[in-house]
Amino acid sequence: MLTETERLVDQVAPSAVLWRRHLHQHPELSFEEQRTAAWIQERLEALPGVTVERPVGTAVVGRLAGARPGPTIAVRADIDALPIEEQTGLPFASRTPGVMHACGHDGHTAILLAAATVLSGLREQLAGEVRFLFEPGEEALPGGASQMVAAGVMRGVDRVLGLHLWAPLPIGTVMVNPGRVMAACDVFTIEVRGRPGHIGAPHAAIDPIAIAAQIVTNLQHLVAREVDPLEPAVVGVTELHAGRSVGVIPATATIGGGTNMFDPAVRDLLERRIGEVAAGLCAAHGATCDYEYVRGYDAVVNDPATAGVVAEAAGALFGPDAVVERPPVMPGEDFSAFAREAPACFVLLGAGNVAKGITADHHDSRFDIDEDALPMGVRLFVRSVLTLLERDAVALAA
Repeated sequence: MLTETERLVDQVAPSAVLWRRHLHQHPELSFEEQRTAAWIQERLEALPGVTVERPVGTAVVGRLAGARPGPTIAVRADIDALPIEEQTGLPFASRTPGVMHACGHDGHTAILLAAATVLSGLREQLAGEVRFLFEPGEEALPGGASQMVAAGVMRGVDRVLGLHLWAPLPIGTVMVNPGRVMAACDVFTIEVRGRPGHIGAPHAAIDPIAIAAQIVTNLQHLVAREVDPLEPAVVGVTELHAGRSVGVIPATATIGGGTNMFDPAVRDLLERRIGEVAAGLCAAHGATCDYEYVRGYDAVVNDPATAGVVAEAAGALFGPDAVVERPPVMPGEDFSAFAREAPACFVLLGAGNVAKGITADHHDSRFDIDEDALPMGVRLFVRSVLTLLERDAVALAA
């Protein structure tokens, strides 16, 4: 089967590049992926043995039933883009003003479509089902994964796989951790309410900007002085809005930001202490505040046994030196919603290449990927699925 698999991967690899470039030219924002979903559906419906469902919104699910009964392996890709004006200068750059695939989701979608194409060609040799999950809205809360889970797409799934093309890792590298991979992520908003006044009479006002500045400064102490230094955590302020005139002290100032962590106890601590710091500083200066903390995505934590199978597959494909374990990364990913439903493995696949000038980080207007990573992703998904189906089928029969 492996010789046939390699032939099918080599055959579909050029299409994967073309698909990625098409998607890159036509990005759509989270939960607005109407054209993208229709395009994915059309290609899945052309594959022998694949049935297509539209479980919720712009989500697309393909189901491939093998010739014999067995386990069900789900494989996921996210399909949404970001509100960023592209500045790559690529010949296939975004044609949609202010919208760009700046995180690699175009590559993820192309990889999963190519893997579905290969596995469809092997369907008579499969024992079990492969479920292809194309998820909308990963970049925006509440995320598409939880909505898909609520719609039942994980019902009956025995294991779930995913990958992220990762620019900080060089091409040819496959990061497969047996535990923590990506952090949980939450968002918060603090509205400081003071008393407006004239810039020339600050004593008659309560300046929310000055108070907000103190809140921002003091929030930096939470991780440094209240979280175990061996436990990773981030508190970041990314927004501060106040005032519209140089001569006017405004009535309010709004702070926005986010938190990232792995430990649930640290999550509880940060949620509580951000509110306490804000309320305490406001009270000290005669102001009040409204505080909202919204929990976003849980941490992505791999099942060790499933990760072991994927690492073994990666080593067989690309050589043992290509497979690495690295410290987990702090950005969040809602693949965790799928991982709550079944043993999971989420891989970071190297897509950066200094020699080619592909060095921009994710969510950067100059972001790009080394497209040599696309056939690597296809091979990894296909080999991992085949191995898991075979091993789990044997275990079920025992």
